Amino acid sequence: MSRVAWIGLGVMGYPMAGHIKSKGGHDVVVYNRTGAKAEEWAAEFGGTTAATPAEAADGAEFVFSCVGNDDDLRAVTIGPDGAFGTLGQGAVFVDNTTASADVARELDAAAREKGAAFLDAPVSGGQAGAENGVLTVMAGGEQATFDRAAPVIACYARAVNLLGPAGAGQLTKMVNQICIAGLVQGLSEGLHFANRAGLDVAEVIATISKGAAQSWQMENRWETMIDDDFEHGFAVDWMRKDLGICLDEARRNGANLPVTALVDQFYSEVQKMGGRRWDTSSLIARLEHD
Repeated sequence: MSRVAWIGLGVMGYPMAGHIKSKGGHDVVVYNRTGAKAEEWAAEFGGTTAATPAEAADGAEFVFSCVGNDDDLRAVTIGPDGAFGTLGQGAVFVDNTTASADVARELDAAAREKGAAFLDAPVSGGQAGAENGVLTVMAGGEQATFDRAAPVIACYARAVNLLGPAGAGQLTKMVNQICIAGLVQGLSEGLHFANRAGLDVAEVIATISKGAAQSWQMENRWETMIDDDFEHGFAVDWMRKDLGICLDEARRNGANLPVTALVDQFYSEVQKMGGRRWDTSSLIARLEHD
């Protein structure tokens, strides 16, 4: 059993921290910007709360974070009362935020200066994956650091892989989001076409989902997509943030992402339709309601 600090109790972080406490049996202290959420978590799982990230990290062997973006991440790590202020020598900081590779490398260097270690470890699987403890975790960092942290990460994951040095986890998450963006647009167009062609969409999906067109999105989202039900899942605002990170990185490394750039603009149209918090499968809405 390890002393673990968790920073950030949003829709992902709340259940992820819970799995570390309930499955792993670790001693967990949590910090959240809204203190009431931390108190709620502690009452549910039996952990304790801290008033600042620095207080949470003090004495912890492992410190986890799951916050919004690069700026949020810097605030809870190297900002005033940030976790790096008390991060102990030999401690491991694991960041589950989807952020840039640059900030991952920046925090890796800052952790090394403290005699600590860092993993960038973004996740895939959405809110359902977090709640069920079956996320996929893409890590960047040193092998020895990964080997220490992997058993704790496994409390909320079904796949935990090291992809390379600091930043590699974030770069892999970018690949993940690039692939999903194009796939959801293709599925949206396929369902839209089936509707306009007068086909029985359920029969179409039952047939093509057994072949090469099959995907997680098809299996899990086709029904809600044709029902105009988007009040669930991974929000459009979050996807646009992620695609922005992908496109920024592509400008640096020279990658050509024409479909990703186009789908990002399609998501901006969904936002204008009032779909900022809709699931990413809402791309079909701009086709069905044009």
